[in-house]
Amino acid sequence: MIKNIFLFFIVISIYLTACNNDSSNTEQASVPTEEKQLRDAITHYPDSFVLKENLIQYFRNNINFGQAIIETERLIQKDTSNARLWDIKATLYFEKTDTINAIKAFERAIAIDAQPEYIMSLGSLYAETKNSLALVMADGLLQAPKAKAAKQALFIKGLYYSYTGDNEKAISFFDRCLALDYTNIMAYREKGICLYNTAKYKEAIQTLEKAVALQSTYDEGYYWMGRCYEKLNKPKEAIRNYQTALEIDHDYAEAKDALRRLGVQ
Repeated sequence: MIKNIFLFFIVISIYLTACNNDSSNTEQASVPTEEKQLRDAITHYPDSFVLKENLIQYFRNNINFGQAIIETERLIQKDTSNARLWDIKATLYFEKTDTINAIKAFERAIAIDAQPEYIMSLGSLYAETKNSLALVMADGLLQAPKAKAAKQALFIKGLYYSYTGDNEKAISFFDRCLALDYTNIMAYREKGICLYNTAKYKEAIQTLEKAVALQSTYDEGYYWMGRCYEKLNKPKEAIRNYQTALEIDHDYAEAKDALRRLGVQ
């Protein structure tokens, strides 16, 4: 739901002629080569926004969201009206599972520049936190044809009703979303979960099968099919799907727990 930051890493060779004392050598040796190259490049080209974004992406790629946020905040302090920086900060907080700060950052981005992609991201977070502003933002997208975001708006509405427990209404919006884009894997997943919540396990499986048909490595699709098969008292099928999910994502904790519950080590 949140857009990816696509960055191109520029490799620049730096020849250092300054003499360094032993302590500085030790400090430099402790810094990973790629990080050092990026920081050195920024020192030589301090006005390069791309290099600074690359440094943020470097920390993001290494799951060091805290440092990535620090680097982003340094840029924001110099350019508080840069909506893209607030979007980057929001995305980092989201990936750090800090929803509150992610929402605050997206709100700042939209206050500066109400781009449809920022509205979609914030609307999804509002939906997941059961904030009815999600519906307001979705309606805003639907009333702005130039945004070309009808399917995203319908998805946000479905997500909101799903999180607030109105599964039937959520399903109707996911169906409308899929009518506009039958390749929307997230909509299949969310619809499948709603069907699961209403004990329509066979229908849920049929829906989730469409998701994994579109993307055979969609681990969550297999996991939720496993949940459905468990409810249908079909442990063999459940185990097979949990194992498939775990083969795709070796760290899928819920799949591991489900297999242990079914006596599979």
